[in-house]
Amino acid sequence: MKKPQGFTVHDIARLAGVSAMTVSRTLNHPEKVSPAVLARVREVVARTGFVPNGMARGLRSSKARLVAAVLPTLVGPVFQETVRALNEALDEQGYQLMIGQSGYDASREDALLDAIIRRRPDGIVLTGIMHSPEGRRQLLASGIPVVETWDLTPTPIDMLVGFSHERIGQSVCHFLYSRGYRHPALISADDDRARRRIEGFQGMSRTLGLDAAPTHLVPAPTTLGSGRAGLAAVLAAHPHTDAVFCSSDMLALGVLIEAQARGLAVPRQLGVVGLGDLDLAASLQPALTTVRIDGTRIGRTAAQYIVERAEGRSVSEPIVDIGFEIIERASA
Repeated sequence: MKKPQGFTVHDIARLAGVSAMTVSRTLNHPEKVSPAVLARVREVVARTGFVPNGMARGLRSSKARLVAAVLPTLVGPVFQETVRALNEALDEQGYQLMIGQSGYDASREDALLDAIIRRRPDGIVLTGIMHSPEGRRQLLASGIPVVETWDLTPTPIDMLVGFSHERIGQSVCHFLYSRGYRHPALISADDDRARRRIEGFQGMSRTLGLDAAPTHLVPAPTTLGSGRAGLAAVLAAHPHTDAVFCSSDMLALGVLIEAQARGLAVPRQLGVVGLGDLDLAASLQPALTTVRIDGTRIGRTAAQYIVERAEGRSVSEPIVDIGFEIIERASA
């Protein structure tokens, strides 16, 4: 038997003893065929594993009604709010969401983008702006509406909904300074966006007359375990550290656990700040101070932009800086 992708509508018609037009009508408008024909065609489809060519139907109607989103990781909770809002907003407009994982590797992202562009979706939503020259060339040449998210640049590929990572670093450093901390450190993922938060933090440290903050990098996506190990490494090399800015709430949770295991009082002996404002942040003991990103607004705005462009309307404000908010709780 052929592989499922090797079957055509004509093969299904032959096996079911009906015409190709009847197969097409059964798959697209089952209410228009008799129960006997419906049962026969569905039995053949199930037996062969045949997958109808949705893209071909979309081309005939001049619209695939499909949007692709590219995420660096599918397990990191920080993007879940954005994806949920994006999916809900697209579904409301009759569009489906397809998600691809690029990792934190530019060449892998390029390969994924090539596969996505070949499928001609109505729009592409990207996480971040750090794309290779080849990836940018592909996207620009495709003519497909693109929304970059979770970052900020004056020169997006097409449209952008995000915020400044440098300003987050600056603001957190200033926040810790204003609360009396003078020996902060950073425990951070090693991806480009996290590195720009580090640059912003270090720049503000210099402005405030502080020494450069010790920085411990861990692989992305970050974990609770890497937070525990990170704090241990920072304190071993810099025992006077009195505050830590973590690039995710999961890292911060690991730092809190390690601090408790060492008998360090938070926030009196060690201030802790995370990023993401996950649901768990407010429930921790002590509750976690963190940076809140409005992921719902990012997702819904990206969906709105894609749908407007896909349906031939212009977008009046193609670059939106949604900003961020430091949520002050007991850990700092």
